[in-house]
Amino acid sequence: MPIVETDTLNYSIDDINILKNISITINRGDYVAVIGPNGGGKSTLISTILGLNNGFTGEIRLFGKPLNKFNEWNKIGFVPQRAIEIDTKFPITVLETVKLGRISFNRKFWQNRESSDGDLIINEIMEKLKIIHLKNRLIGELSGGEKQRVMIARALVSQPELLFLDEPNTGIDIATQREFYAILKDLNKNKGITIIFITHDIGVIEDSINYIISVNREVSKSESPQTIFNCKTIRDIYGIDSHLKNHRH
Repeated sequence: MPIVETDTLNYSIDDINILKNISITINRGDYVAVIGPNGGGKSTLISTILGLNNGFTGEIRLFGKPLNKFNEWNKIGFVPQRAIEIDTKFPITVLETVKLGRISFNRKFWQNRESSDGDLIINEIMEKLKIIHLKNRLIGELSGGEKQRVMIARALVSQPELLFLDEPNTGIDIATQREFYAILKDLNKNKGITIIFITHDIGVIEDSINYIISVNREVSKSESPQTIFNCKTIRDIYGIDSHLKNHRH
């Protein structure tokens, strides 16, 4: 079942074409990586799909509904770019930050989704992401990897069926990246959450990903990560000559 669909999507700013004739279909349960050069329109594509950019042409459908009629935003979790770059002096605890995810935006009003099982859901997710012991710490006191887990927890407490992540590994060390991708794989395989994440680092693409969408104003789609790792395709996407070597490990 399609969960995200765009049909000849176009978006311009000051007569500069940012997205051109984007047509994609993402099905329930997919695990998708969006790659492309800086300024190629990756983040713009996601923010437009989420209804954050006005003035686009073409069609966007979420869960089978046109964007202008879709209002079940609790079904969608979003970890924005540079989410971990929080003012270290901002006086909010980890638990308070995660609880913000129980508030969903319904176009016309903010709705607090507190319920009798809300605390159980929050505690379960914080336990799973191994941050429950941090719940009373101030968010500004955490490491980059800890903040990343908090932001994922905030996105998950609304129990979304679809999770967007925009450059989630910015500023994160290699060891933490491995843990992070293990979490995403588990959420996709064992929880059935459809995942779409943006990255500029093709080195993090792994076999568990269904397919890759490359964005550089226009879109090309690879059905598997392996088919995109060749010199010609990378040159077409990034506009640079390249030589790729597979170390198979």
